[in-house]
Amino acid sequence: MIVPLIILIAQVVSEHAMGRIWICACGYVKLFEPGVNTPGNSQHIADWYTPSHIIHGFLFYGLGWLVLRRGTFGQRLTLATLIESLWEILENSPIIIDRYRATTMAVGYAGDSILNSAMDTLFMAAGFLFAARAPVWLTVAIAVFFELLTGYLIRDNLTLNVLMLVWPVEAIKAWQGAL
Repeated sequence: MIVPLIILIAQVVSEHAMGRIWICACGYVKLFEPGVNTPGNSQHIADWYTPSHIIHGFLFYGLGWLVLRRGTFGQRLTLATLIESLWEILENSPIIIDRYRATTMAVGYAGDSILNSAMDTLFMAAGFLFAARAPVWLTVAIAVFFELLTGYLIRDNLTLNVLMLVWPVEAIKAWQGAL
């Protein structure tokens, strides 16, 4: 299980090299940032996008099971950590930050702090570990619950986030902005 840790460290080092800030520019760390369109969003330990990263873990567990059927649990977790870490690095690159600003409700999005990004990867790992132990029906039910909850509370979730990043829909952007 050392390889996923090495991947996480490489993610942190890469983001630092990209100029990402370690913690919120506010100078303190919160366990949970409740604001969505606030400067503290994506800067603290957890936020309303944390459920999306847990769902990543669910999905990556399924992917690992499909593509590494004969692989060990550690190999599957390594694959999941690699995918999540690469996404976190890409998500915090200027091209994706600018895309989020242009096509989603995240008008002032400046990217994640290194702390938040690392925690996103750890929350993915928690979702992965949960999916490895829980019945499939329960994992799916929790994923659906998370999507519905965040969709209702903040008008965003993993599904909408991916849709708006890949194929922006102006009506959805307007609906999200009305919050």
